[in-house]
Amino acid sequence: MHAAEAAAPGATEPYLAPETTVHIPPATHQMAIRFTGSGSEYFRIWIVNLLLMLVTLGSYFAWAKVRRLRYFMGNTLVDGQPLGFHGDPKKMFKGYMLVGVLFGLYSVAGEFSPVAGLIAFLAVAALWPALFKSSMQFRLANTSWRGLRFRFHGDLRGAYRAMLPLFVPGLFFVGGLAFVPDRNTPPIWYAVITGIVGLSTLAVGPWLLWNIKQYQHRNYGLGQLQTDFRATVGSFYGLNFKILGIALLAIGLPIGLVIGTAAGLDAFGTRGAGAAMALFAALPALVGMMAVLVCLKPYTVARMQNLVWTKTGNSELRFVSTLRARALIWLTVKNWFFIVITLGLYWPFAAVAMTRLRLEAVSIKTRVNPELLMAQALPQEGDAAGDAAGDFFGLDVGL
Repeated sequence: MHAAEAAAPGATEPYLAPETTVHIPPATHQMAIRFTGSGSEYFRIWIVNLLLMLVTLGSYFAWAKVRRLRYFMGNTLVDGQPLGFHGDPKKMFKGYMLVGVLFGLYSVAGEFSPVAGLIAFLAVAALWPALFKSSMQFRLANTSWRGLRFRFHGDLRGAYRAMLPLFVPGLFFVGGLAFVPDRNTPPIWYAVITGIVGLSTLAVGPWLLWNIKQYQHRNYGLGQLQTDFRATVGSFYGLNFKILGIALLAIGLPIGLVIGTAAGLDAFGTRGAGAAMALFAALPALVGMMAVLVCLKPYTVARMQNLVWTKTGNSELRFVSTLRARALIWLTVKNWFFIVITLGLYWPFAAVAMTRLRLEAVSIKTRVNPELLMAQALPQEGDAAGDAAGDFFGLDVGL
């Protein structure tokens, strides 16, 4: 008898449990990133690029860059599959020529008159966000994974909004210069403006960096996926304040020790030997200061990479970066030691080692099966001048 049929009179109706839906979360697929390049392989590419750059007086730069990118991306494996770079060096060469002409005109215009320099600065400032946006489009559209091209979804308005904190102080600086009759002896008011602009630039630096990273990392796309960026501007200011505090402490401690030791010796009547004794006493602190300042850059790079990439992702995909500052500091010191004693020939080996450490510290966790990403997607190629602009200031897609 079916449960839906009526029960006999006086009989107890059977209990039917309500239907329940068991939610099974989708499996998380972790994609590791590995770098398989070697220093000896890249050395052969690097030395040929260097020689051809010298012979062609730098004209081979675009071709050298394409060879370098193809090697590094081809040896970067995401979930066991290599990346690919498909950029055309001829287009990139035209882009570098355009950027060189723009900055050449700006330099020449400033030599003729401050007003002409101001106009040239405004022209470059107006074009730069557009070139930066095109740089992102060009690099991603020419980068592939498993045959699928990446995409960049940022718009022009977002590019101008991201770089606004950079151009406002610069406008006051260059605009004030237009009213200075003699650059060799600027008036007091211009020195005051320069100081204010410098302090304001330092103050908005973390905001500018957050704007640029937000514009980049919330607009990466592959297939149907597009990333988002969840880091706050407060986290950027917090990291920068921490780094600034370490730098000030490293610089201020030896200076304070020298002044304190000299003052103490003077109080006991040993004025002549005070300075020498103070410097001798502060020598360990000075060595420590130099060590801290040398380690500060790799420490900053490690913390910034972890902050930026761990906050990049969406509901289906997220990056995880666990780069250890201690490992990066040690590798940086080691690389520079061998670069110095080999007169620069260790550079390609250092580049490979640094790339491996930074890339393999990143992994990708996703709920989407990578096979579902293999839908057809048309590459949207940007202007090669944009790639030159982005690489000129070091604002690039790579880690």
